[in-house]
Amino acid sequence: MRPASPRLTLLTASGVCSLIVLDTNIVAVTLPSIARDLGANFADIEWVVSAYMLAFAALLLPAGSLADRFGRKRTLLCGLGLFILASLGCGAAPNVLLLDIARAIKGVGAALLLTSALATIGHTFHDEVERAKAWAFWGACMGVAMTAAPTIGGLITEFIGWRWIFYLNLPVGGLLVLMVLRAIPESRDTQAARLDPWGSLAFSASLLCLIWGLIEANRIGWSHLLTYIRLLAGVALLGLFVLIERVQHRPMVDLQLFRHPRFIGALLGMFAYAGCAQVMMTLLPFYLQNGLGFSAIASGLGMLPFALTMLICPRIGVRLATRYAPATLMAAGLTLVGCGNLLAAWAVQAGGYLNFALAIAVTGAGAGLLNGDTQKNIMACVPRDRAGMASGLSTTMRFSAIMLAIGVFGALLGSHTQQRLQASLNESAAPWLDQAQAIASRVVAGDMPAALALLPDSAKGLVEPLARQAFVDGFGVVLWVAGLLALLAAVTVGTLMRNPIPQPRPLTLSVE
Repeated sequence: MRPASPRLTLLTASGVCSLIVLDTNIVAVTLPSIARDLGANFADIEWVVSAYMLAFAALLLPAGSLADRFGRKRTLLCGLGLFILASLGCGAAPNVLLLDIARAIKGVGAALLLTSALATIGHTFHDEVERAKAWAFWGACMGVAMTAAPTIGGLITEFIGWRWIFYLNLPVGGLLVLMVLRAIPESRDTQAARLDPWGSLAFSASLLCLIWGLIEANRIGWSHLLTYIRLLAGVALLGLFVLIERVQHRPMVDLQLFRHPRFIGALLGMFAYAGCAQVMMTLLPFYLQNGLGFSAIASGLGMLPFALTMLICPRIGVRLATRYAPATLMAAGLTLVGCGNLLAAWAVQAGGYLNFALAIAVTGAGAGLLNGDTQKNIMACVPRDRAGMASGLSTTMRFSAIMLAIGVFGALLGSHTQQRLQASLNESAAPWLDQAQAIASRVVAGDMPAALALLPDSAKGLVEPLARQAFVDGFGVVLWVAGLLALLAAVTVGTLMRNPIPQPRPLTLSVE
């Protein structure tokens, strides 16, 4: 059999990664439609995103070890099989619980796909110039997929229904299976570390408890004993993960790197970028549909200012990198994200789409500057023989931040919407005050008809504008918090990253 063309290998691996990015971002504009169709409240809708992100983030590190040990091609095929079957399950799900389970299985498949695809590209291209071109092509594919996702999601949801955003993965996944069989040569790392099941279990359980506590707090209350137990268990399990990694002969994460301020700053930059900017791809469509009354397709198109500046600005960042230090660029990117979120908070209160579009374009510009720099700066702090570990750690940090941000911002949105609605009902419609929590949960999820169905016809006209304004006020609080956190991160990251890059030294641990 003739050896596969490196270009076809790159195209296939990039196509696999693009499918993951498209699927991750396409769901956002469909969430209100899912809520209305399945009768879901906001906590249920958060799990649609978080179940996928949880499985994805928790398994990225062990998935890399699996790909290295058992073969990248084999892992790609297994990941595609899981991804396709889970997509079928998502599309056919009759209720939110089964949708969440299918989404979690899909996250497992996505973790296997991403790590093995990235390892395949790294294994195929050895020459520095060719490798740089390959990663540039891969990055362009990711940018196009991320930019197109909201519009494609809106079109599919509007014209043929939200279930088809999942069914679309079946023919695309089938085509990718054929391309993997033809274009991906089998490769593995004979020196790869053994699997670390206890570390993986502790890390996964930590993320599960934290996101469980954050999401369910809106349902059972922040003062409930279970909320405290879940959050404290998450912190304790994270501490256990650190202890496990410290005693491992071949840990998934080299904890010695955390002694270096620059490495901490680079990781914090990735966390802030994902948690304050990238998460907006999921959150902003909620405002466009719930606050401005946009349809699914209109909200997808309404996200274009964010997506386009995020696509364009990495090229500007490459030019600026030749003139400015990484610390300056990282701080500048986070500052733009912070200012964009604060401007969006103002625009939400001012009303109308134009001001909001200009604000999210600023956020997207900051995200574009950070998108490539975050990964590059993490990798620069790590010896080349630990590149696999660093790549897995940075990607895990990215998706863990998105998932936790959804939990934290979702909790803020839900609680502030309910508080504002309670205050408004107390002044204008006191008889319906006991319905505030149920109404707020439905409104935040994007299901105003279900929220109003809880009321008699005589009260609907009075309560609807109050509920919509309560949501707008709650969303404004989320944007204020995201903006201030990004500005704080800009100062912290800019300070930490001015330290010198840690000097490579021989390490006895190996995770590749």
